[in-house]
Amino acid sequence: MADAVAAAEKGGGTIIHVDVMDGHFVPNITLGPPVVKSLRKATKLPLDCHLMIENPDDFVPAFAEAGADWISVHYEACTHLHRTLTHIADHNMQAGVVLNPATPVLLLRDILPMVHHVLIMSVNPGFGGQKFIPFSLDKIRELTQVREELGLDFHIEVDGGVDLETISSVVEAGADLLVAGNAVFGKGDAAANARKLLDAARRAVLPAA
Repeated sequence: MADAVAAAEKGGGTIIHVDVMDGHFVPNITLGPPVVKSLRKATKLPLDCHLMIENPDDFVPAFAEAGADWISVHYEACTHLHRTLTHIADHNMQAGVVLNPATPVLLLRDILPMVHHVLIMSVNPGFGGQKFIPFSLDKIRELTQVREELGLDFHIEVDGGVDLETISSVVEAGADLLVAGNAVFGKGDAAANARKLLDAARRAVLPAA
């Protein structure tokens, strides 16, 4: 895994996105705080931990101790979202909130001043390699507009089906943090794949520059 991180960094990656799944909130189980702790030793890049889990409040201290820099939690998993975001900030991590594809942007309006980033899921969470859901672009555009209306500067992150076919549309819609897994590590050289994605993303913003 350290080698994979090094390859992504060589290709221009600036953040390591860590998917955490519990087999309850999503139908899969992945890594937890011990692996994050090991990753922390392997890279100086920010560790962006995406908690696809029930009761995320219970695990915030463990991820903080393991070396996570950012923690994002699902709106759908948090009964008291304000409390959870405060809990993350109290542990000196950047707090983010995640929306599943079927969850509307408008539900976040009141909480947006608290967040460092909003993660728009462009696939249903739980598995890699899924196809990008087209209406996710409308959600990114809406969130971009709300951010401007409120005068805020949170990041807009997108996760799911981001590849060479979709990346330009995602950037043009307003996203500034792009998560790519299968497109980087699925086939071929990971560093070269990451570089191609980054180059495509930069070309997408050139007309507006």
